[in-house]
Amino acid sequence: MTSLLPVRLSPLFLGLAILAPCSVRAQLKYVPFPTKSELRSLQLLAYSCSRENTVDTCTRTRELANPLMDHPRLPAACKDTVWELMQEAKPATNNSSQRRDGIDSPARRLTMVCADPEKRNKPNNPPSAGSTPSQT
Repeated sequence: MTSLLPVRLSPLFLGLAILAPCSVRAQLKYVPFPTKSELRSLQLLAYSCSRENTVDTCTRTRELANPLMDHPRLPAACKDTVWELMQEAKPATNNSSQRRDGIDSPARRLTMVCADPEKRNKPNNPPSAGSTPSQT
């Protein structure tokens, strides 16, 4: 009778091992996407870094962008854009157009690539209930 005990317990342990990751996932804290205003603030700060070419604006741009790299819900395309912005947003001795374009390009993409996909896919003007769609 004692020899059957390990056979009966092994499915129990297997079941617990399968359910354990589910309980761990259930305890994870929900992290919302950055708001449009947060992304726009970073974008404007990056434009300032590009235009003014100062240590202050470029440092603040990198500091504001850095937490987005660790954001658990942002897609890889967003993190690639943020990484590119962080690499380019540094003051230079010559504020050339290539330098400004290197900062402005990822800054322009920021609000499109990093936006919440649920909000981005919603139509701006839903059709009214009384109108019928035209069939042409």
